[in-house]
Amino acid sequence: MSDTVLAPAAAEPKKKTLRWGDGLSLRWRKHAGILGALALFLVLYLFYQMSHPRGFTGQILIQNANEVFALALVSMAQTVPVLMAGLDLSVGAVMTLVGCIASHLVDGSPTDIALGIVACIAAGATCGFVNGCVVVYGRIQPIIATLATSAIYMGLALILRPTPGGKVQEDLSWAVASDVHEFAATFGLFDDGEATWLQPFAWIPVPLVLLALIILVIWVPFTRSVMGRTVYAIGSSETAAYMSGLPINRAKLAAFTLAGLFAGLGGLFLALQTSSGNADIPQAGAYTLNSIAAVVIGGTSLLGGTGSAIGSMIGAMVLRTISFNFRIFDVAPLLQPLFEGLVLLAAVSIGGLKLLRLKNRLEIFR
Repeated sequence: MSDTVLAPAAAEPKKKTLRWGDGLSLRWRKHAGILGALALFLVLYLFYQMSHPRGFTGQILIQNANEVFALALVSMAQTVPVLMAGLDLSVGAVMTLVGCIASHLVDGSPTDIALGIVACIAAGATCGFVNGCVVVYGRIQPIIATLATSAIYMGLALILRPTPGGKVQEDLSWAVASDVHEFAATFGLFDDGEATWLQPFAWIPVPLVLLALIILVIWVPFTRSVMGRTVYAIGSSETAAYMSGLPINRAKLAAFTLAGLFAGLGGLFLALQTSSGNADIPQAGAYTLNSIAAVVIGGTSLLGGTGSAIGSMIGAMVLRTISFNFRIFDVAPLLQPLFEGLVLLAAVSIGGLKLLRLKNRLEIFR
C-alpha cells in the first residue's frame, strides 16, 4: 500500500461572533446623544429641586411642565427638517399664528371648541405643507424658504391679533394646564368614589401626558413608516436615497407638514395656557432659536441623518431647567443667554469631535 500525502485542508475563515457586550456598545453609541441629554437634565433638575425654597411639590412640577411643553413641541418640529440636513426658521412663527387662531376659535359650545381645535391643527399642518412645497417645487434651500414664509405667517398673526387679546374656553384652559386629577374632575370623567384606579396617576401633569401621547401616536409611527425612514436616508445622503428609489419629494413634503403640525400643537397649547393670543415677534424668534439649541443638545446632528424628536424634547427640558435655576438664584436675566450659549457650544463641540474622529478613520483608506 503506497503512502499518500494528503494536502492540508484550506483553513476556513473564522466567523466573528457578536458578543452581548458588542451589541450593548452599539446601542450605547446610537443613543449616546439622548442619554447624555437626559443625564444633564436629571442633574440640573435635581439641583433645582434641592435648591427650591418650597422643595418638591406637585404644583411646582405642573408649573415646570407647562413652561416646557411649547418649547418641546417647537423643538420636535425643528427636528424633522434637521434630520434632512435643513433648518426651519418658521416654527416659532407657525406656533404664534396658530395661537392667534386659537384665541378666535377655541371657545363656545363643545362642538365649536372641537372644530376650533381641528382648525388650529390643520392650520399648523398647512403652514408646514406650504414650506415643503416651496422647498421641493421651488428648489429653494430650507433655511431661505422658511425665513420668507415665517415673515408671511407673522404678518397673518398680526392681522388676526394686532394687540394681545381674545380668549379660549376657561375650563379647557384650566384642565390642560393642571394635573390628571383636575383634568378628569373638570370634565366630570369620574365620581370620587369610582376613581381609585386613577389615584396612582392623578399627580402627573397633563402636559407630560400630552407629550407622551404625541410621541407614541405621531412620532413613533412616523419613524417606522417609509416616509420616516426616507427622511433619515435623505439626511445621510440624498443622492444615495434617490438612487435607491426612495420617494424623496413626498418624504420632504411629509416632513415639513409634520413639523408644522408639531409647531401648531405647541401654539394651541400656548393659547390654552395663556387664555389669549399674542402675535409677539420677539417671542416667536426666541422659540425658533431655542428650538435649534434644543435639537443640538438632544443629540441630533445638524448634518442630518441621526437624531430623534425624543432627544429634542429632552433638550428643551434642559434649556428650561437652566432658566428655572436662574430664577431660583435670582441671577441677572442677561446672563441666562450667555450660559445657554455655552451649553449649546459644548453640545456642538462634542458633535464636531465625533465627526473629526470619523474623518480621521476615513483618511486611512485613502
